[in-house]
This record gives sequence, structure tokens and C-alpha cells, in this order.
Amino acid sequence: MENYEVIIVGAGSMGMAAGYYLAKQGVRTLMLDAYDPPHTMGSHHGDTRIIRHAYGEGKQYVPLVLRAQELWLELEKASGTKLFEQTGVLSAGSLNCSFLQELRESAETYSLPLEVLRAEEVKTRWPGIQLPDDYYACLEPTSGVLYAEKCITAYRELAIAAGATLLTNTPVTALHPDGDGVLVHTEAKSYRADKLLLSAGAWNPSLTTSLGLTLPLVPTRKTVAWFGADDEHYGAGHFPAFVFNLEDSMYYGFPSFDAAGVKIGRHDGGMTIDPDRLERTFGAFLSDEGDVRSFLETYMPQAAGALRQGRVCIYTMTPDEHFVIDRHPEHTQIVIAAGFSGHGFKFSSAVGEATSELLTKGTSTHDLSMFSLRRF
Repeated sequence: MENYEVIIVGAGSMGMAAGYYLAKQGVRTLMLDAYDPPHTMGSHHGDTRIIRHAYGEGKQYVPLVLRAQELWLELEKASGTKLFEQTGVLSAGSLNCSFLQELRESAETYSLPLEVLRAEEVKTRWPGIQLPDDYYACLEPTSGVLYAEKCITAYRELAIAAGATLLTNTPVTALHPDGDGVLVHTEAKSYRADKLLLSAGAWNPSLTTSLGLTLPLVPTRKTVAWFGADDEHYGAGHFPAFVFNLEDSMYYGFPSFDAAGVKIGRHDGGMTIDPDRLERTFGAFLSDEGDVRSFLETYMPQAAGALRQGRVCIYTMTPDEHFVIDRHPEHTQIVIAAGFSGHGFKFSSAVGEATSELLTKGTSTHDLSMFSLRRF
């Protein structure tokens, strides 16, 4: 049986980043993934992810996302790959929108650049947007877009170069705490490690159950779609990424990169699923295209062109939509990173750093208190 200092189960967004930071410190690390990351089976595909600094989900996230931004820029330099586009991010909603109020308070608390714009100012600046008169928007000019799969590829290549071992297409069948270590079983072979990071996305619920934990993690089917759009209005050189917090729904999207069309997704809602039995065909349900097309026809009509493509992915939700980053309460050699609830990718560089610290030092320089298991 091969022995490692750390085994990572799930080498997607969080796991691959952690693998890099561990290997960079000389920690003997094995990463296991059921597929071949970056892949289309989990939560990290679809080309792009928004990174926002002023944070409507809670100002407590701001220090973590600012550190994540620093680490993404460091990864760009280390990999020689363009990973971040400073498109700006426009968040819109009604005058009484609590999301925008929290976003503004977080910007003020941390002295982040933010422009507050009335509906008519938004229409003048971006003629492709039609906001109701009782809406307003906040522009974060220094935020933007990450190329998600390129980020994971960069971490993968650098982690392996630093000495980490990656086994792809290797599902984990069982986990067993073994004294001060952990046994990890796959179909072909078993491994032992002093420490374990469990970061398997939608497959975390079944694996945490095998460790004696029942966490309220809910894998959810989500979709994104690209629509033909007028690049004069919606091209990436002048149109921002966006988040619209409506009265009964929330949508997010991206400018058209290289004339590929505007990408749009609905953040709320979705169907509870078993990730091994997920309907992965976009268009299998009328809402796959219907919801996002209806949004575009109302707020960005010149972006509601022909459907270019659609993708199916997974959110893994917690009840409060905050993350889980903590050590197992009984087996402290196990760290769990789970429940990123559809807004975690932007943080994955910093989460990788934080979990590597928990594994090597037992504590992190980041404040992870709001992500504690104890809240459940």
C-alpha cells in the first residue's frame, strides 16, 4: 500500500488548487479524481466564472475573495496563461434590494471601488440593457471574469511539476479513518495518508456519510446557455459581466468573448439530483432555455438571439448557501471542503491555500469561522 502525507479526493476547483499549494511546500500529495479534470461532469466547466470583490452574499467574504484575486494573478504569472479578464461586474436590482445593499456596505467597509448608477445612467452607458425605472446598478470596475478550465489546467500542470501525483478516472469507493491516518480505497488499489482533503463536489454527500457525518448538502441540476448577440453592444471589450437580483429570481451572465455570444444562467432554483443519474442533455426541460431567454428578452433584448449552445452543470447547496471548510469533528486528520452553492469557484485559489494550511498546520491564516460544520 502506497503512503502519502496528504490524499485529496476530488481534484476539481478546490482540490487541484490545494494540491498545488501542498506540493509547492514539498508535501507528498496524491490527488484522485473520478474523471479527468478539467472535465464536464461537475461544477467547473463552461469556460468562464465571475469574480466579484464587493460581496452581496455577505461582507465577511471580502477578505477571502481579495486574497483569491491575488492568488489568481500569481497563478497567471507562474503558468504564463491568461486567466483573468477585468471586464468589470455590474450588479442590478430594485431600490430595496438587500443583495445590493450588502454589496454597497462591503465596498464601503473595505474601500473597494464601486460606481452606483441610476437606471437611466445604465441605459446611456450600455444601450443593450433595459432596466426598469425603479432599479439601479452597482459597477465594480476592478472585478471581472476567470477562465475556469484554464485555471484548473494551470494548477494541475504546476502541481504535477512540483511533485504531486494525479490519478484520473479513479473513483474512490470507500474512506476509512485509520488511527491517525486515513485509508482510501479505489476499485483497483488502496492508499494510506496521514491527512485527507475531501473536496469531491456533488459526490461529497455520500463520502461524508461514510465518515459518519450527515451534512445538508443538496446537489442541484443547473444550466447555462450562450445566445447570439450584437457584439457592438455586448462584446467583452466594453460590456461587463453582470448579476441581476430580481424580485423572484437571480440571473448572472457574461459579455460575448470572441463573438461566441452572451452567456447567461439562472442562479436560484434548480432540480435536486443524484450526480450519477443526472440528465445532462441541455433542453431536456423547457426551463433550460426558457428561463434565461425570457430574462434576456426583458432586460437585454438584443442579446436574445439564436441559441448557440447550452451546458448542464451542478451546484451543491447548503441551507444558508455558505460554504463548508472545516475539519471532521472526530477525525481531525480529515478536512472537508464542500457546499460551495454556486458561488464558490472565484474563491477556489484561496480555498486551496486555506485547506493546505489546515492540513499542514492545523489552522489557517484565513478566517473560516462562518464555514464551520458546527452551524449544522
